[in-house]
Amino acid sequence: MITSILAPFLLIFAAEFGDKSQLACMLLASRHRGLPVFLGAISAFAILNLLAVTVGVTIARFIPELWLAVLVAVLFLGFGIKSLFENEEDDDDPFSEKPGRTVFITTFLMIFVAELGDKTQLTIAALGASSSAKTVYIAATLALACTTLIGVLCGRWVTQYISTVTLNRISGVLFIMFSAWTIYGII
Repeated sequence: MITSILAPFLLIFAAEFGDKSQLACMLLASRHRGLPVFLGAISAFAILNLLAVTVGVTIARFIPELWLAVLVAVLFLGFGIKSLFENEEDDDDPFSEKPGRTVFITTFLMIFVAELGDKTQLTIAALGASSSAKTVYIAATLALACTTLIGVLCGRWVTQYISTVTLNRISGVLFIMFSAWTIYGII
């Protein structure tokens, strides 16, 4: 089971590392206590992952396996190419806390809205359609917990030494590798 968790874990980890939700957690943790930020983000991710895996499993029931594998390969390739060519650093600060709300609720809502339909969620749905739903859910949730924990603990330190562009390129290469692996499985 460990090896079946490793591939989706690495893919989701690389895709999310340096993404807007991790940057939001870094920013929130630099202004507030880290524990409510972490718990709010993980709660949102746990629900979103459940939704994504459920959508993936449902799609897998209606689309033939060959076409599903082709769809997954094309999605991974598209995400990989998009990630390789993302050159913009996101300097916006849309992550201000609204008065009267706790840090937990603010973080939960921010992550939930930001990640709904995001490439990470689509990737989890695609993985859920082509792999064990339980394994994908565990791997994705662990990966997102790790990136969130890194974001909360390291704050802006990580982005001082590793640019978002570099993180996007690493993510892009991993997506393309998983696309190639999926195409190899089709052949």
